[in-house]
Amino acid sequence: MGILEVKNVGKRFGGLQALSDVNLSVKENTVHAIIGPNGAGKSTLLNCLVGKLIPDTGSVMFDGQSVLGRAPFEINQMGISRVFQTPEIFGDLTVLENMLIPCFAKRDGAFELNALPSVQGQKDVLEKAEHMLEEMNMADKRHMHAAAMSRGDKRRLEIGMCLSQEPRLLLLDEPTAGMARADTNNTIDLLKEIASERDITIAIIEHDMHVVFSLADRITVLAQGTPLVEDDPQNIRGNPKVREAYLGESA
Repeated sequence: MGILEVKNVGKRFGGLQALSDVNLSVKENTVHAIIGPNGAGKSTLLNCLVGKLIPDTGSVMFDGQSVLGRAPFEINQMGISRVFQTPEIFGDLTVLENMLIPCFAKRDGAFELNALPSVQGQKDVLEKAEHMLEEMNMADKRHMHAAAMSRGDKRRLEIGMCLSQEPRLLLLDEPTAGMARADTNNTIDLLKEIASERDITIAIIEHDMHVVFSLADRITVLAQGTPLVEDDPQNIRGNPKVREAYLGESA
């Protein structure tokens, strides 16, 4: 049994069968990549994993509890955090102010932006935010407005914001999309460090095979909404079914 169990999940949008009988088991404290060509159903599956979509059939269980029908804050309280394709940060706030928000929410369960000045005066929250910025190697950027940073630094900040809530499962939706190669490599190094030093499970959707093979312990390949193959990275590389799904021709 994995910490995340997907069983017989199906999802239809009108005449389109986006997912069909998807089964997936993500083992605890591993990095599990979900890959596939465009239209394979990766984003639909991810949205089912975080409760954003309710599948027509099947179940999604996290540590023995169903995620289906739960509000985003409930998903977060269960120990699941998600990083979106486009970094979701507050561009008009400083890096430190961005980090203060999840640190305060983790402690008190709610937050409003107009409460930020009072949050900054709370020593325990401030210390936690500062500590997380140090872990993310962003302490020197604490007073920079987030909108002025590179995409790679925005992603690093967003990952740090997720980690400050102490999740057990981190879901990453194409975390290196739109990045320069240097930022991509820095993000790979960051995720390797997180995976090795924290008690955390990571599930990642990613098109960049360099990222996938640099990080993943296990890979599931989707094709036309159905798992095509699941295997270790070394066995995925030359798998003829995977090559056919991506290249459109038999190997």
